[in-house]
Amino acid sequence: MRYRVEHTTTYEYNESVSICHNEARLVPRGTPFQQLLSTRFSVEPSASVMTEDRDYFGNNVHFFVLQESHLRMSVTVQSEVDVTPFERPVLSLSPAWESVRDGVRSDFSSEGLRAFEYTVESPHVRFVPGLLEYARPSFTPERPLLEAVFDLTRRIYTEFKYEPGTTTVTTPLAEVLQKRRGVCQDFAHLQLGMLRALGLCARYVSGYLHTSPPPGQPKLQGADASHAWVAVYCPGFGYVDFDPTNGCLSRDEHVTLAWGRDFSDTSPLKGVILGGGNHIVRVGVDVVRV
Repeated sequence: MRYRVEHTTTYEYNESVSICHNEARLVPRGTPFQQLLSTRFSVEPSASVMTEDRDYFGNNVHFFVLQESHLRMSVTVQSEVDVTPFERPVLSLSPAWESVRDGVRSDFSSEGLRAFEYTVESPHVRFVPGLLEYARPSFTPERPLLEAVFDLTRRIYTEFKYEPGTTTVTTPLAEVLQKRRGVCQDFAHLQLGMLRALGLCARYVSGYLHTSPPPGQPKLQGADASHAWVAVYCPGFGYVDFDPTNGCLSRDEHVTLAWGRDFSDTSPLKGVILGGGNHIVRVGVDVVRV
């Protein structure tokens, strides 16, 4: 499947900004099932400095500086990617979740050590009371790991309400767990907290979701916007992606942008400015199948 993604972020300030330094993760990364065909990165006003690099997790990063006074900044990235259809794993053939949990502690291979980094707390994923209690019914003794994770994914989808505007990036997991509502970012952080509290390896994935629902049917939640889901490490299977917002495994409608411990490692755009006062941010995403 080939997709064209356009992501525009606009900042409008009530006072002039004299200089700003920015870091963007807005160019989709390559994966075994995804190839970046082309990309165009544009900034208005024009950036005086623009460099490209890869971060610790291998994500595409752009660093740019605006050194002229401005009241408005717009960043637009247009990318075309090819996502290869892939066969979903047979969940019941995965090893027991306890063996995966115990094995990662003694796996000193480069892959094992990198996976172990995703078992600990991170800035947005803390081990708050209630996470283990919620996850336990899905992780019965000797249950295949991927089967258990899918069950947890379905439960979050069924028992939590997708409701934009009820949370922010700083909303703690304890509040999301208590109120049972939020957005894809919240549900990804929530599932990460549960999996890591069990001693399992799981990372945060940011990206986009394209859907073409049947006539009269609604789009999947998170479509035509930045989206987030989780990827669980399973020996013999690698990383397997689960989408708790929609209660499914990822498929060829999911376009991967970046991954890391949580949102703080994959933020699409962040930076520092001199001046600006109050500001308004507008984000627009368009995902089109070519």
